[in-house]
Amino acid sequence: MSEEKKYHAVMLVDDNEIDNLINQKMIEASGICEHIFIHSGARSAIEFLKNIEKLVKGNLNLYLPEVIFLDIDMPLMDGFQFLEEFEKLSDIIKTHCKVVMLTSSLNPQDMSKAKKNQYVMKYLNKPLTQDSIKKI
Repeated sequence: MSEEKKYHAVMLVDDNEIDNLINQKMIEASGICEHIFIHSGARSAIEFLKNIEKLVKGNLNLYLPEVIFLDIDMPLMDGFQFLEEFEKLSDIIKTHCKVVMLTSSLNPQDMSKAKKNQYVMKYLNKPLTQDSIKKI
């Protein structure tokens, strides 16, 4: 069996608790990471990243998620607004964290907008599958 990349941590950002649970179970079953941070809102996810930067002295890479699975359609702050705030974070965070848009949106404009964003490495449809996880 080929050796697959194992991440220290990933983050799920989705207002739908059931989607978060399903995606969490898929990630756990895949064994791609040690820790899963789950946020039911984009604003709390941004605050989490800011707080890690403020509180952690030393190697931020031990605490930051390498992959952020981000939903588009959320109340208060949607996925694209998250990306606008993400862009304001430190270069360390932006370099370390890669964003995967994980959405049920069928809007071609959403896909186009996501693919044009420099921080989005993939655009996937919900829910996560073992195949889609392997492609990351």
